Parts: sequence; structure tokens; C-alpha cells
Amino acid sequence: MSEKQSRQAKLPPTSTIDVPSNHEFDSWFEYPVRVQPHHTDYAGIAWHGIYLTWMEEARVEFLRSIGIEFANLVALGCDLPVVELSVRYHRAIELGIAVIVKTRMTGVTGVRMNWDYEIVSINGQQLYATAKVTLVALDRERGKIMRQLPASMKDAFAKITTSHNN
Repeated sequence: MSEKQSRQAKLPPTSTIDVPSNHEFDSWFEYPVRVQPHHTDYAGIAWHGIYLTWMEEARVEFLRSIGIEFANLVALGCDLPVVELSVRYHRAIELGIAVIVKTRMTGVTGVRMNWDYEIVSINGQQLYATAKVTLVALDRERGKIMRQLPASMKDAFAKITTSHNN
């Protein structure tokens, strides 16, 4: 390590960010992505904002995998806006590289849903980014936070919580 590197402030890992987490859902959902030209900056490196798009895609696919169609939530008047977000970029991802966006829900408290993310190489040997995201259920018509999750969401979450506790 060079003298300059040793003088630079060391950032704590993303895991130290204080987000309540009870790890109700321990299994990671994996969503594969390949870095396309439109994902990159002029140097052929994945633009930092595209990671958020990939995380949302993974989250929507995870929900679909447990029986929650986002289009159905929209039809019910429910939106799931991000209210808190933290991303730690560990390593750049270059054009053409295939990665896995891993996500898991780490807890549901009322209408708050906490999520963890890791973006890793296909073989799992390289860690590119970690993140934590908190969503809330919002009544789109009233523009206010819902008092409780829609029944379809509660039922789907109950099923996966039960399957992970067995």
C-alpha cells in the first residue's frame, strides 16, 4: 500500500449503515445483468446510476417470484417509493461484463420494507457494490403512507417468512 493510500480515509463497510434488519428473509434472489453500451460512461465503465436501475429490476423480479406483480400493486393504488438509500461502490464494472445483482428483503416493519443488495461477479469472487434500500407503501391517490400493506403483499411475505422458518 502506498503512503498516499494509507493516508486516505477508510470508509466503513456498507454493513455498518444503521438500517434496522431482522433478516426475516435470509435467501438471496439473484438477477443476472450484462453491462451494455448504454449503461456506460465515455470510458466504458458502468455509470454509477445504472446500479440503482439494476437493483430496482432485481427487486421487482424478486417480488414477482413470490407472487407480487408490481402492475397489480399499481392497479390497487399502491406505490413503493424509496425513502432511504445507501450504496457503496467497491469496484468498477466494465462494458460487456456479466454480473449478478443479489437482493433480499431483510425485514418488514409495518409498511417499511428493508432490502440488502450485493452486485458480484458471476463466479462470486468479485464484489462490485453493496447497498441498503428502504421502501414504504404509499397510497398513490392520497399521496400518504398506507397504514398497512395490501393483503396480497402481507400474504406473500407471510408465505416466505414461514418457509424460511421451517
